[in-house]
Amino acid sequence: MRPFLLLPLTALALIAAGCGTAGDSSGPETRSAGAEGAEEESAGRGRSGIGSLAAGWKTDFTKHTVSLDEFTSGGPGKDGIPAIDEPRFESAEDGDRWLEDKEPVIELVVGGEARAYPLQILIWHEIVNDEVAGVPVAVTFCPLCNTALVFDRRIDGRVLDFGTTGNLRNSDLVMYDRETESWWQQFGGEAVVGELAGTKLRLLPARIVSSGDFQDEHPDGQVLSRDTGFDRSYGQNPYVGYDDVDTPPFASVENPDDDRLQPKERVVFIERGGDAVAIPFPILAEAGSLELTVGGTELEIRWQAGARSALDHAAVAAGRDVGSVDVRSRSTGKRVAFDTPFWFAVAAFRPDVEVVRGPS
Repeated sequence: MRPFLLLPLTALALIAAGCGTAGDSSGPETRSAGAEGAEEESAGRGRSGIGSLAAGWKTDFTKHTVSLDEFTSGGPGKDGIPAIDEPRFESAEDGDRWLEDKEPVIELVVGGEARAYPLQILIWHEIVNDEVAGVPVAVTFCPLCNTALVFDRRIDGRVLDFGTTGNLRNSDLVMYDRETESWWQQFGGEAVVGELAGTKLRLLPARIVSSGDFQDEHPDGQVLSRDTGFDRSYGQNPYVGYDDVDTPPFASVENPDDDRLQPKERVVFIERGGDAVAIPFPILAEAGSLELTVGGTELEIRWQAGARSALDHAAVAAGRDVGSVDVRSRSTGKRVAFDTPFWFAVAAFRPDVEVVRGPS
């Protein structure tokens, strides 16, 4: 086991993330200085159980689907880790000039349009509010859980814009929408606090692949540009060694004693029709492919080498090869929604999950 340097490096990362661009005064220190006044002015209600985390929010805390004492501060405050709201893109060919072939990116294809969102950027921002082929999407990545999820931002005809609350639940990113300031759990895409509590976003098929594989499959695709309007150390990983499989999560989690797998074993997590399965990466890598039925849908799950971890080495491009996954319907050949989180997150949010130990 290698010692990971999360705590000191994360502290630096969070401080940097809260600083914003030059001239930006919305960092956590500014908010802390005005926290008392902000709390007095906030329209937030029902704060019992959440304490100081409610300061500065207009959220209706009387509406919630989970206990308010399950939330903890992740370090920065509201928008301390800034979402990208005006993403710029460049061609896959231009992206190849600064992306290494095995660097991980989130691949998203909507209406025939393909885009890649490099984790070397998402690790510093966690959310990109984008629109692809006319569909408003939120591209999200929580480095603490290794969850890369893309959601349709439309709810009942209204388009929501998302930011980071600065808080965690089960060590996972808690987002908020700027329209109602409801809080949303990234894992599962459900509003858990506020006016929209109980509402769920539609999950879109997306996956982490290598930059080279994205360019090979989508030569006309677009790559998120590092011209984000923020000054960040893109290409550097502030969570060095965080994904060592036997190390604990950053914050407290539910069901921490579920030792069916090591805490940070990467798994393929699939939910369909009320059923849920988790396939450990080593099992899938050894088999190459598996065929499973989940929620009545026959699926083919494939693994291939060539995609690096963004949470291993100080340089994202130098991370170890953890491979990439694809999950498709056997009947239609179409990709289905899935994720590749750390085991501890699945154990916390879906403790009844079935762990697949090999071909059935």
